Amino acid sequence: MRIAKTMMGFLLMMGFMASTTTAQAEDSLIPANMVYIGYVPSVMGLDKEAPATSGNASAAYQQRNRTPASTFNDEGPAHMVFLDPYLIDKYEVSNQNYRDFLRSTGYPAPAYWDDPRLNRPDQPVVGVSWYDAKTYCEYLSKRLPTEAEWEKAARGPHGNLYPWGNDFDPARANFGKTHEATMPVDSYREGVSYYGLHNMAGNVFEWVSDWYDPKFYGRLEPMVNPTGPAKPVWIGGTGTYVDFLTLGEKRVIRGGSWIAPETTLRAIHRFWNHPSNNSYGV
Repeated sequence: MRIAKTMMGFLLMMGFMASTTTAQAEDSLIPANMVYIGYVPSVMGLDKEAPATSGNASAAYQQRNRTPASTFNDEGPAHMVFLDPYLIDKYEVSNQNYRDFLRSTGYPAPAYWDDPRLNRPDQPVVGVSWYDAKTYCEYLSKRLPTEAEWEKAARGPHGNLYPWGNDFDPARANFGKTHEATMPVDSYREGVSYYGLHNMAGNVFEWVSDWYDPKFYGRLEPMVNPTGPAKPVWIGGTGTYVDFLTLGEKRVIRGGSWIAPETTLRAIHRFWNHPSNNSYGV
C-alpha cells in the first residue's frame, strides 16, 4: 500500500510564497516521506507485448517464472495521460505506520499480523484489503493513488519499463520468493524510480483506487486525470464461492510482490484483486 495526496492546497499556498524560489517553496511544503510529482504529460500502457522473462535467465528460472502471453493483453494500447500535480509516498506503508493507526483507532488488525516473516516494524504491512487501505488513507486525510498516478510515479517522465530504467535487473527488487519474506520499505535503493520512490517493483503489490477493466485502455483517448472505469466489470462468469478470488468485480493492484514472477515488476503490468481479499502479497 502507498498513499497519495491531492495538490490543490499545496498549489494555493505556493501562490502566497513569492519571497522564496519555487524549489524552496516545494521543499518546505512537501510532507516528510512524500514526493512531489509535477505536471508533465506521460505515457501510460505499452503497444508492444513484452517478453515473459528476460533473455539471460536460466531455463529453470524461466520455467519457474513463466507467465502466459495473454497476461499482457490489458497493458495497451499506449496513450497519453495528463495529470495535475500530486504527492505520493516515498515508501510503502510500514507495519509501524499501520500499528500507530490501529492503536489510535481500534481498527481490527490485518491478516498475517502475527506472522514472524512479515511483521517487523520496518516491513510493509500486508493482509490489507482495499477497504482497509482506503480507511487507513482517510484516517490520514489522504487517499489511494489512481492507477495513472501510480504508473507515472513508477515510470518517470521518460516512460521507463521498470522503475530504474528499461533493462531488467534481478538485484533491484524483491520478487519470486528470493528472500522468502518481504524486505524493509527503504530497501533496494538501487531500484528507486526517477522520482525517488522505493519498491515500486516487487516487495508487495499496491492497491490503487481504480476498478479493473482489462479493456479500459482500448477505449481511451488522451485523458486528463483519469480515475478508471466508472463501474466495475465482472471478470469471469460462474460466480461460485470457489471463484470468489478469481472471478467477480476487481480493483487494480500494481507493482509485483515478493512471491510474484519477474513479469509483474514491469511498471506497465496490471493485475487485480477482489477488494475484500487480504493476501500476504498485497
